[in-house]
Parts: sequence; C-alpha cells; structure tokens
Amino acid sequence: MSEMVIVKKDGLYCVPGDFYIDPWRPVDRAVITHAHSDHARTGHAHYLATAAGAGILRARLGPISLDTLAYGETTVRNGVRLSLHPAGHVLGSAQLRMEYRGEVWVASGDYKLEADGTCQAFESVPCDTFITESTFGMPIYRWQPQAEIFDDINAWWCRNADEGRTSVLFCYAFGKAQRILHGLEADIGPIVCHGAVEPLNQLYRAAGVALPRTLAVGDITDKSSLRRALVLAPPSAAGSPWMRRFGDYSDAFASGWMRLRGSRRRRGVDRGFVLSDHADWPGLLSAIEASRASRIIVTHGQIPTMVRWLQQNGLDAGAFDTEYGGEEELEAVAETPAPSNAIPSEAQQQDA
Repeated sequence: MSEMVIVKKDGLYCVPGDFYIDPWRPVDRAVITHAHSDHARTGHAHYLATAAGAGILRARLGPISLDTLAYGETTVRNGVRLSLHPAGHVLGSAQLRMEYRGEVWVASGDYKLEADGTCQAFESVPCDTFITESTFGMPIYRWQPQAEIFDDINAWWCRNADEGRTSVLFCYAFGKAQRILHGLEADIGPIVCHGAVEPLNQLYRAAGVALPRTLAVGDITDKSSLRRALVLAPPSAAGSPWMRRFGDYSDAFASGWMRLRGSRRRRGVDRGFVLSDHADWPGLLSAIEASRASRIIVTHGQIPTMVRWLQQNGLDAGAFDTEYGGEEELEAVAETPAPSNAIPSEAQQQDA
C-alpha cells in the first residue's frame, strides 16, 4: 500500500496532493480539521476548511486566504479527491477524506461520537487507512452519557444557588463552554461568561447554534443576583483577580481528565465533572471498527497503549510523531498513569 500521507518537519503531508493536514509550521497549502490552536496555526499561505468552521477560524487566525467546503462536498488537488466530513468535536470540526488512484485515507483530526447539538455529529467514513487521535486511548476512560453529566451540573448549580453561593465552572473556552451552555437549565439563575468565552458564544450563535442568554459580569447591576449565577470561565482564570468579585463561591472543573483520581485535588476545585469533547476508549475503538480500515495510524494522545492493543487484536497499526496536543492533551502527561506492558483483558476493562 502506498504512502499517501507522511510526516515531514512541517506536519502531516499528503504526497500526491502536495498539501499539509493541520501543519505545525508555515506551509503553502494547509487543510485544517478544526480551529483549536494545536491544529490551526497562523502563517500558512492558503487554507482549506469547512464552511461551518470558517467564522471561528477567521476569528482566531485573523485575515487568511481561506477556501471552504460544505460537509461532503469534494474538490480535487493534483488528482487527489478531497472531502471534509463531520468529526463531532467542536463547531466546524472535520475528518479529511483523501482518495487517490482507488485508495482512500481518512485523517480524523479530533473527534467524539456522542452528538451534543452544538456541532455536526460524527460521521463514519470507510477507508483503507484511518489516521486517528488517541487523547483518551486507555481503557480507564469511559464517559457517562452527557445527559447525566448535565443533570449533575444543573443540580450542583441549583444547590449552590439555594445556599446563596455563586457557581464557577472552569472549562475550555472553545467547544466545551458552548456544549455546557447548551445543556444548562437556564432558569436556575443568570449565566455569566468570562471575556474569553463570550466572543466564541457569539460565533456559535451566528452559526445557528441555540445557546441560552449569557451576561458579562459588568452587565449585572444587582450584585446579589450573582449569588444565584453560574459563571463559565477558562482554567487560566482560576486564582486571578477577576475571581474576587464572586465572593464566597463553589468551583468545579469540566474535563475528561476528571475521570482520574487526584485530578480534582490537583486542580483545587470543589467538584469535577467528567465531560470531554474527545472520544473515550470505547468510542475510539468503535470509530476504528466503523472505518473498516485495514491500517490504523495513531497521531497523538495515548499512542503506545492504542497501537499495542490494535496490534494484539490483529490490526496493522502504527503511529505518526506529531506536534498536536492542546491544553487537554498536555494534561495527560501529569494525569495519566503509565501504561503497563499488557493490555487489560475485556473483564478488566469493564471494571476500569
């Protein structure tokens, strides 16, 4: 099987198409799977991305030469037929399908399988070679249905409001914050968003995503109403002077890393909600199986565990050394236990 995609010093390179996929250094032609900063960087001469993600991409990168495709629409570059398909990760996120001389490769970018109402739901794309992320590629990572997590968040907020304490929920500003907003019971109290979150909310609304009304702290004239408020803020706001205005508050953190013991303690928050915009272990395996690919290439996250498991289950699996890894992925270094030499049995995985 020919190597349609290889790793070069600037990023993942499609050889016959002469373009890069989410390159980490400036290149002439870049196909961008989504607008998180580890996948979408400045300095490229020409960009290609989804029409759904164009607003976010321009807002984050500034003036760029950008061409867009609707999901499923095709274009041809040097004989390679390209199309972008929903990844279910954040607004505008996509998997890149590349077809050349009868061979099909798919680069997944980042993805999750559970539809959340804030972005196009994940779509399985059959291929010969599947390039997959593995941020949470260990059997211990198994997510509850998001409806149960939102019930827990709303109950925590309601309890704090009844006790006259502001609820501060730390979460990543792009994607996670909007997903949480979409799942809130907005009648519990006012919803306040940090200045890093609100511009992204506006872009989601402009794209047709329904979000409840949100306020800036300065919009609240009756300071007593803050005691019933839910505040969404990025992790960088923790311990900052901006937090002092909330007085006696209860705080929490929403992330897939909250699945691990010690994560909440390390963060120093009252509550941890296990909510990730990446696929968990069963989701990764399900996506790989649905791709029907005979070859799997893992790009970032828990690479050794995922590659070893795939190989032990009879698949042709390997890895690409990339520079992907946003804030969530980088936490894996501190949070995730080192894998053992043996993949847990199915029974052990169920108990994890």
